[in-house]
Amino acid sequence: MSTLVRMANQIAIAFRQEPPEKAAADTAEHIRLYWTGKMRADLLAHMAAGGGGLDAAAAQAMRSLPPPKTRV
Repeated sequence: MSTLVRMANQIAIAFRQEPPEKAAADTAEHIRLYWTGKMRADLLAHMAAGGGGLDAAAAQAMRSLPPPKTRV
């Protein structure tokens, strides 16, 4: 499991006591605030390749975020 998958799962687990939709929204907000665009893009690429190992709330959170802006 990649480091980003592990990190996203840990964030989702931290919000697991909330109802599922709130947990996903809080996970998304945390990722939006603290992750770089490259980190988000890399996790989205992992999801596009099947998303193995990613918690359902973390996956829902990533799907709810706008595409990241990355510098080339």
